[in-house]
Amino acid sequence: MINEIKKSAEQKMQKSLEAFKNDLGKVRTGRAHTGILDHVMVDYYGSDVPVNQVANVTLIDARTIGVQPWEKPMLAKIEKAIRDSDLGLNPASMGEIIRVPMPMLTEERRKDLIKVVRGEAEGARVAMRNIRRDSNTEFKNLLKDKAITEDEERRGQDEIQKLTDKYTAEVDKMLAAKEADLMAV
Repeated sequence: MINEIKKSAEQKMQKSLEAFKNDLGKVRTGRAHTGILDHVMVDYYGSDVPVNQVANVTLIDARTIGVQPWEKPMLAKIEKAIRDSDLGLNPASMGEIIRVPMPMLTEERRKDLIKVVRGEAEGARVAMRNIRRDSNTEFKNLLKDKAITEDEERRGQDEIQKLTDKYTAEVDKMLAAKEADLMAV
């Protein structure tokens, strides 16, 4: 029973960590990477689909993304979707390919992005603590129902605390890496 609770908590913490990692990927740095356009949606014959499902997204160089639509009529729609997104990018059509240059980040914008990233990290830490609280509540209920002993409850809570510390440290490590990435000129 204790192992089931521990396994469930670890799975939930892993999912929270993955969600945090995805959120970090959406915060852009000065360098170009194709993942930036993953959440940009394009109208494709009446339904919204991600850009990478209607076009080939590649890196032209370190500061430019190339988007080559599979269908010629999609060129203008993709360009408009990228321009209208909240990424602050200004795409330019060049024949059959859209070039998306990555603008340099100003010092002020970098600091704003760091605040956003720290907020995301705190959200991930809160999620970890909530999972710990729920697991500890399960242990207390098992103890109250006399399904486990007090020693088993204490041992279970200690294991959950170790898991929480491990995943919180992972969040801190990812946060530090993203902050360093944002401050790199």
